Amino acid sequence: MPNLQPPDVLPVRDGVSPSCVALPHKGAGSLLDFLAIRLPGVSRQDWQHRMGAGDVVDEHGVRVLADRQFEPGLRVYYYRSLSDEPALPELETLLYQDSHLLVADKPHFMPVVPSGRYLHTSLLVRLKHITGIKDLVPLHRIDRDTAGLVLFSVQKETRGVYHSLFRDRKISKVYEAIAPWMSGRAVPTVRESKLVEADEFFRMKEVPGEPNSCTRIAVVEHGAHWARYRLQPVTGKRHQLRAHMSALGLPLRNDPLYPAVNDVADGDWSHPLQLLARSLTFEDPLTGEPRSFVSQRVLLPCT
Repeated sequence: MPNLQPPDVLPVRDGVSPSCVALPHKGAGSLLDFLAIRLPGVSRQDWQHRMGAGDVVDEHGVRVLADRQFEPGLRVYYYRSLSDEPALPELETLLYQDSHLLVADKPHFMPVVPSGRYLHTSLLVRLKHITGIKDLVPLHRIDRDTAGLVLFSVQKETRGVYHSLFRDRKISKVYEAIAPWMSGRAVPTVRESKLVEADEFFRMKEVPGEPNSCTRIAVVEHGAHWARYRLQPVTGKRHQLRAHMSALGLPLRNDPLYPAVNDVADGDWSHPLQLLARSLTFEDPLTGEPRSFVSQRVLLPCT
């Protein structure tokens, strides 16, 4: 029997697709032993409870019971769950939906996909639950700290042509940011540099070498201390806009990672990063029609 993939083995539940873990080719004992060791974030007792409820199955859709023995190479599917998921201060806005695309306007602090302590409050899971579209997939990502537009594919059949917009740089992405204003200092219209992973894996840094990142920068308006910048990434490196602005001595307002890590108390939503994915513009690869979407969210005034 061929290996099945979700949602064939377990259906999407409240917007959550089943997770998968593949057993190594060598091992012994029970599947319960393996799962308790491999995924210690779930207690042994909780695994037993999930198995009893039918929430753990193999790749053929057969329920995995607590006394089932280790089977090399087997894929096991299960529902991920969190008991202490934080409630976010704002929710997303659904801006557009057709048979191929969905556009959401994401608030600050909401991850695009499940990660860490965020599952049901992630944008993808919420949208699956709200729309009932089990094949919904984000075509790109923005940071949890960043607000603004996220484009989703609705169906598998046309997903590739929309992915190509990002791969071939045929989509214009414009961001808005609040960062320091320095009177008399010239701001470059283009920032090019080589970005690599920093010592802390979750940050990026500039190093000497052939540039692999490029951002176009413009000042929209400014006050005495802060300015509103228009940032257009030509490339799509992780944290590119944040790292480039920080390297210019213009770190984004309320940035908890650049130029240095500034740990924020858990559940403190009072200082959102002032970065917004403002607009997405492209020619629809299926119809040839121009498409343009603009976020309804606003950043702080630049006073």
